[in-house]
Order: sequence, then structure tokens, then C-alpha cells
Amino acid sequence: MVDLMVDERQSGMAGKGGPAGWLQCNLGDVLTLQRGFDLPQRLRKEGDIPIISSSGESGWHDRAIVSPPGIVTGRYGTIGEVFLIDRPFWPLNTTLYVREFKGITPSYAYFLLKTVDFQSHSGKSGVPGVNRNDIHQENILLPPIKEQIAISDILSNVDELISVLERLLAKKQVIKIATMQQLLTGKTRLPKFALQEDGTVKECKESELGEIPEDWDISTYGEVFSFLSTSTNARSDLSETGEYGYIHYGDIHTKWNNNMNVENNTIPRISSDLVSSSFIEDGDLIMADASEDYTGIGKSIEIQGVRDNKIVSGLHTYLLRDVNNIFVDGFRGYLHCIRAVKANIDRLATGMKVFGVSKNNLKTISIPVPPKEEQTAIAAILSDMDKDIQTLQQRLDKIRQLKQGMMQELLTGKTRLI
Repeated sequence: MVDLMVDERQSGMAGKGGPAGWLQCNLGDVLTLQRGFDLPQRLRKEGDIPIISSSGESGWHDRAIVSPPGIVTGRYGTIGEVFLIDRPFWPLNTTLYVREFKGITPSYAYFLLKTVDFQSHSGKSGVPGVNRNDIHQENILLPPIKEQIAISDILSNVDELISVLERLLAKKQVIKIATMQQLLTGKTRLPKFALQEDGTVKECKESELGEIPEDWDISTYGEVFSFLSTSTNARSDLSETGEYGYIHYGDIHTKWNNNMNVENNTIPRISSDLVSSSFIEDGDLIMADASEDYTGIGKSIEIQGVRDNKIVSGLHTYLLRDVNNIFVDGFRGYLHCIRAVKANIDRLATGMKVFGVSKNNLKTISIPVPPKEEQTAIAAILSDMDKDIQTLQQRLDKIRQLKQGMMQELLTGKTRLI
């Protein structure tokens, strides 16, 4: 069990390179890291004790082996994550946990350990994984107990704010997904489109995508979209100064969702000498045709705000143009989110480690076509939800950045609270 020993260090001298009253020492002088304990699946018993792996909570057991407060980080597997545990727990042998606190509070130790570059210590001693003895040699500056508490309190408050925003963001994303599945399938109709002229409720009809409203049509990607030429450049060809913008499939997976306005986003550039493909226009749909998991297969973005910019669609993408304007601007980027459409994309996908759907297969996939006025109304609702989520995400990102700056200032004594 953790033996918590926190005492007041008396030091009236300025530590070398640190503020007055702070102690310069090695990490191992103030805490002891210990390897976790093996617990094979066959020996685990049903209970309410969390099992902590290198990536966090990963199961339950009926017996704890470490008492709180506890700190756990990865020894193998996920390296660099740090977890503060406030209940009895079982750290697995893929982790290191703090067995002893010596003149350092657990909460301060938690924030201090989050500044350690554990990746640089992985395999440092010629043995795979993180060696606790290497971590113990880290040089640190340690403030007096009262200042540790003050620093921990303010950083904990920021963490709580981040947690609140993360929960709110997750809730809004769930609501958006549910709204999409209702509106994009016609299961829920907006009041203006739900009734016939005589006031009776519009019926549904069977289709390749299941039941859809009687006044909706069905088409396919091949019938609606023209497939235009794309470029095949690797990320290494991109820069910040090229004449053309370049939409990389990796950015579709990681940076953008549904709709991307060129005016509000920074796009990689590429030299005009390296590409010879079609230029993107407003309303074009760009689909990533390669993904490392099924979740990302078929992910698409509709492009807006092109204006006079010259932009090309890059490696592992399809550039789709709705030449007959079957869909209104702002609606196309949501097509791949329709559950039945995504299921057909996944069904036709091929690959072992990287998955994708061929152009010929994509052309056969059915998509619903609501009346244009209803498309406009649906797109407006979903766009407003996207803007709300984006604003919240930006606020969350700024607070995370603020916290990193605060840690740099407070944990080094550059900014003093006491």
C-alpha cells in the first residue's frame, strides 16, 4: 500500500537555477516509482476495484493492491499518460505507480509528472519500455508544501473546467449524431414538410435504404456526382508557400467534419509544378478513399468559400461534383453520415491494414434525395449545430493551451502564487 509521507522542507536558500525557497533535486528524492503487478485475465474476479493499465482504466477486480491517492503512468504500451487515482486500485505490470511520496503532495506530483518526457526514456537503458531508475534521475525544482498546494489547487480548477467542457462537447456531439440520423433519413420531419396539403401526415415508402418519406427520391453517387481528377502527392511535397492549396486525405480524417470553409481554415500548399489535376469549386464533395479503420471509410467534406483560390484534391481522395445541383450547398457533406449509406460503404470496402471503397463500388451506393427546400432546412440546422460544436472545441483548445502555459510558469517558479 502507498505510504504517504509529506513533510515541510525547510530551505531558506535559493536552489541553483531556481527561486528562493525551492529545492533543486532529482525526482527520485521526492517520490518512488514502482512497477505494477501482473493480473492475468483468468485470475480477475468480479468487483468494483479499477484495474489501471498504461492507457488508464481497463477493467475491474475484487481486490486492491494500492491505496489512494495514487499516480500511475505507462511502462509499456501507452507511454506518457499520467493518471491520478482517488480510490483503491490495481496497477498492472505495464505501468509504474508512485509507491512513496517524500515531501511532495500527490496532486503536485501528478502535475509534475505530466511535464516529464517519458517517451525520451523509453528503451534508454537498452531495455524496452520506461525504466523507473531513469525517471528517478530527472532534475526538478520543488517548492515548499504550501506553494505546492496553491499550485495544485489552481491547476486542478483548470482541469475541472476542461472536464466540464469535454462533457458538454461530448453531449453536443451525441445530440448532433442523433439529429442527423432523424433528419437525414426522414424518420423525423420538420413541421413544414411533415404534412400533405390537406393536413394529413405524409406516408413512408420502402427503398434500397429502408423506409424513406414518400416525397423523397433515391439516387446513387454515380448518378449524382461526376468524378474529377485528383493529385497523388505525398505529405512531403507540401509546404506553406506553394501556389495551390492541397486537400490531404489525412486532414479530412483529423481536422474537418462535413463542411470545410476555405476562408476559415489553413490549408497546406503545393507548388503548381507538382500537380495537374482538377481545381476544386464551391459545393464539391471530397471523400477520403483510404482509412486505417472502418470508422473513417468514406468520410467526406463539402468545400465552401473557394473564391479565387486554386485548390486541388490530393492523394487517396475522390473529388465529386454535383453538376446538376441535385443537392443544395451545405447538404452534401452529411451524406456519408446516414447510417444506411455508411453501412453500404463499409460493406463494399476492401483492404487488410488500410481500408477503402473503389470508385466503381462507390458509384453504385444509394443515397436519399429529399426535396431541395427540405435539404436547405436540414442543412441549416446541422450547420448551426456544427458551428456551436466548433466554437466549444475552440474554447476547449484555448483552455488546454492556457493550462500548458500555466504549468510551465507555475511548476518552474517563474510565476509565484505565494
